[in-house]
Amino acid sequence: MTTLVQQIEALNENLASQLPPEILEAFGQSIADLKSQGLENQAPKVGQVFPNFKLPNTFNQPVELKELLKKGNVILAFFRGNWCPYCNLELKALQDRLHDLKGATLVAISPQMATYNEELKNNHALGFDVLTDPDNSLAKQLGISFPLQDFVLPIYQNLGITLSSFNENENNELPVPAVFVLDQTGTITYTFIDSNYMNRVDIDEIIKSL
Repeated sequence: MTTLVQQIEALNENLASQLPPEILEAFGQSIADLKSQGLENQAPKVGQVFPNFKLPNTFNQPVELKELLKKGNVILAFFRGNWCPYCNLELKALQDRLHDLKGATLVAISPQMATYNEELKNNHALGFDVLTDPDNSLAKQLGISFPLQDFVLPIYQNLGITLSSFNENENNELPVPAVFVLDQTGTITYTFIDSNYMNRVDIDEIIKSL
């Protein structure tokens, strides 16, 4: 079975062969700009307690962190949307390793509407909840939310990605791809945060932290 890193490398090669150089350059500039903002440094750190939240799942049922923690460790995976090929690869990889997560509860979180989360869940037969974070509110609280730059918005739209349609607002805000592992007290025991959305978590590192 190919690893997530290998799948991402193949995706990068495929995109490089399909997209015009100016689009690839704009994406690179967007990532460099986000890196310069130091968003990773704003997020909660290992040893801190993760804030409680209550967010709706694809059945419009509220899911609250403090209730999840009663069952054991919790893994929170923030992703951009079902339109993001990197997010799709990561969530599918997490699903493939679900049996290795030692009974921890995994939930994925994005700002997109429940309809799109449901579509994503069905497409990959995900065995975990996918929650909607309206207006990126929780991501903002964590310091991992950012507005997509004006110079790449038209490119996204030309590729059929209109964030206002997915997220039901005009903010054009996305979360930095991030994973937090929490112990039963809600204390963070592991984090992965990278504003370069092409880089994704090492699932073996998640498993080691449990």
